[in-house]
Amino acid sequence: MRISLSFSAVSVAASFACALGALAVVLPAVGFAATPITVTSKAATDGPIRYTVKVTSKQFGNSQETRTIRSGESDDFTWKTVPPGGPVPTASDCPNYASLPIDSNGAMIRQTQIRFAPVVAKDGTATVQLHFQAQTPNGTKDVTSDGKSIKCPNYTAVSQVLRFTMPTNGSTKTLTLSDGSQVAVSAKR
Repeated sequence: MRISLSFSAVSVAASFACALGALAVVLPAVGFAATPITVTSKAATDGPIRYTVKVTSKQFGNSQETRTIRSGESDDFTWKTVPPGGPVPTASDCPNYASLPIDSNGAMIRQTQIRFAPVVAKDGTATVQLHFQAQTPNGTKDVTSDGKSIKCPNYTAVSQVLRFTMPTNGSTKTLTLSDGSQVAVSAKR
């Protein structure tokens, strides 16, 4: 007994197109937000490197963390702490409310954020772009919103982008920001 199968090229192509269309319906679209930091040079990934980032600031507090990332990757550090005078109650009607660091009780606290993006050359020198952002409340101020007066946090905010080079042999590079805060970065393979 002999069974013979024959398919036309058109029917095979049509079946394949239908299968791809069904797959596109099943898989959800994935969106990615563009990162605000652009790595401007490319280097081959040479393995993970341990970076320690330490912030020393009278205004925004002291924070430290160690992370392991590869050349060409970026990493975000976020530290939230209670300011010396305590959290400042914040109404949702306050200007820029959505961008303020708020605790679970609806009060503003201080926050420090760093986006760290290193690219390591073959000689082991890291070219780094670091974006520092921080906010802290300094008491309250009266604000008029929708015709009524409300108390909102009077706050200080700093945003600064730094570009620098550093070795990846464990030594520390210390940077002083415009507000006097210091960021110390060390890197070790």
